[in-house]
Amino acid sequence: MPSYTAPVKDMQFVLHDVLNIGQSDIPGYDELDRDTTAAILEEAAKLSEGALAPVNAIGDREGCRLENGVVRTPTGFAEAFAQIKEGGWNGLDLPEEFGGQNLPYIMNSATGEFFVSANMALNMYQGLTHGAISAILAHGSDAQKATYLPKMVSLDWTGTMNLTEPHCGTDLGLIRTKAEPQADGSYAITGQKIFISAGEHDMAENIIHLVLAKAPGGGEGTKGISLFIVPKYMVNEDGSLGARNGVIVGNIEEKMGIHGNATCVMNYDGATGFLVGDLHKGMRAMFTMMNEARLGVGLQGYAQAAVAYENAVAYAKDRLQGRDVTGVKNPEGAADPLLVHPDIRRILMDQKSFVEGARAFTMWGASLIDRAHRSTDAEADGLISLLTPVIKGFLTDKGFDMCVQAQQVYGGHGYIEEWGMSQFARDARIAMIYEGANGVQALDLVGRKLAQDGGKHVMAFFALVKEEIASTDDPRLTDLRDALKAASKDLQAAGMFFMERGMKNPNDALAGSTDFMHLFGHVCLGLMWVRMARAAYAALDAGTGDQAFYQAKLATARYYMARQLPATALHLARIRTGADTVMALAEADF
Repeated sequence: MPSYTAPVKDMQFVLHDVLNIGQSDIPGYDELDRDTTAAILEEAAKLSEGALAPVNAIGDREGCRLENGVVRTPTGFAEAFAQIKEGGWNGLDLPEEFGGQNLPYIMNSATGEFFVSANMALNMYQGLTHGAISAILAHGSDAQKATYLPKMVSLDWTGTMNLTEPHCGTDLGLIRTKAEPQADGSYAITGQKIFISAGEHDMAENIIHLVLAKAPGGGEGTKGISLFIVPKYMVNEDGSLGARNGVIVGNIEEKMGIHGNATCVMNYDGATGFLVGDLHKGMRAMFTMMNEARLGVGLQGYAQAAVAYENAVAYAKDRLQGRDVTGVKNPEGAADPLLVHPDIRRILMDQKSFVEGARAFTMWGASLIDRAHRSTDAEADGLISLLTPVIKGFLTDKGFDMCVQAQQVYGGHGYIEEWGMSQFARDARIAMIYEGANGVQALDLVGRKLAQDGGKHVMAFFALVKEEIASTDDPRLTDLRDALKAASKDLQAAGMFFMERGMKNPNDALAGSTDFMHLFGHVCLGLMWVRMARAAYAALDAGTGDQAFYQAKLATARYYMARQLPATALHLARIRTGADTVMALAEADF
């Protein structure tokens, strides 16, 4: 059975040594001193280690069951969910007027890593509710907020997002679910939605579905889509629950992973729905939820890699296999531990350098969201919009890779369910697909985000990296600075290629979109490692009592910059080949 210990110390390093949140000018950050964040993180760690992680394997083994229209969650899930609810974790960063604690979003992200690593499937019930709350907060009426948000913040009620239909996935312009206006101002919602995570379960009194549907007069494509609140149970004027609405679960999917979360087929048969925001402007409202969800999915990618790495390290230290070629390291034993072998070290360093870099990248992204929302900073908003597909796509692609690498450390035992490594890989796999498949994230990055506002935001990113390089004048950081500079040049060269060739032949840009997303991701992690190395030297120069921790950061930084960051040159070379080889085959030749 795998174990989990939340990385409180590492998270504190990112929040305070690297991001310096206590000294930030973002409103609310002045309250996030080390003692405060430590208290929050330690409580989240206790919950993760003591309640969520122990039922993770149970959820994977048992899965969810559909019984007479009700989904039964795995043994222990309801009790663990109750502890999340009792601790008020869902409302950590939500407005006080609806029962939240109004802390910055970065603390939701920091604690969220622990919850995802401990039990990704269980945390999804809470995470999807948080996204639905964000959409209602941004676009709902005052009456809708008063009716639904207090119960959703408290997790008495949970929320979902309903986009996909059997005949369409990403292309939402093809949806067929209809919304017919009623005399009382409501709408009758009819249609079928699939892949609805947490669409039905037994852990909340009510489920508030946010549903995309087409109302009359909207025209074809996405311009005709509106967003509706469709509660499982109608809500009376006094807030009590009324009659069952016309929405039922038709089936739950059998999946590769996240077995503890019910992925439902939802059937709407004239269900009563209430318009959220403006008519025929549903995509704008839904994307409020999806952008937050995409950052959360990127977090899922590295959080699964983090727990897989933690267990792989423990196994590599304990498992005796072979002898060190440079000399026996465990003379009292029949063999040396796996950790002595260079290839095992390579596998573990790949994981460690990715996880720690991804943690810093994601928390930086969360801080940009806070700056955009709490300071109404348009530049921060533009930058996080640019980075969101990178966070989602790159971190989930690499996160899955790292889970497989962790599995490899175990050899044959990594393929045996008893050891739990299979679950981490299987659970991580979905993050590359949902909330917009990673190929779509890459297309969004290249096709929309690069040119957004005349390219202003990508130029701002280049300027930020250039400033980081210019300010890195400590001779101890020269090798890291130069590596980042070379990688940044590769990213700029790829952008120039798209500008020169993209207008003449769009396929030349789109064929390189995934390579560009990964190139961009490596530069972002390189940027994070330069910042972390600078913070580590600052702590060592100040006379820290924990030299080993900071020396390990420096060694890991140098590993990433030497062994991983050079991948930018490979991605650039692929991008420069254009679309000719990609598009060369006739359809009949596949």
